Amino acid sequence: MVKEVHAAHILVKNEKKAQEVLEKLSSGQSFAEMARKYSQCPSAKSGGDLGWFGKGRMVPEFEKAAFEGEKGKVLGPVKTKFGLHIIKVMDKK
Repeated sequence: MVKEVHAAHILVKNEKKAQEVLEKLSSGQSFAEMARKYSQCPSAKSGGDLGWFGKGRMVPEFEKAAFEGEKGKVLGPVKTKFGLHIIKVMDKK
């Protein structure tokens, strides 16, 4: 059973921007570079890296996606009260 997830994310305000970022990622752009350029979250400075977190630490929609997502895959956009998240599951333990 997964107890913790290491994830990074890119937080954007609208669907148009989310799709633009996803297109750039699918064409091979670096997730960390895209986070630094587009994310509205303070984690943008660290390439969107949120570090390790357990259950109950993130908003429910984000947590569900991160815990269910496959390691190494990019998910989203996932809508929360903060905006739209593009999430990369870095690792699980």
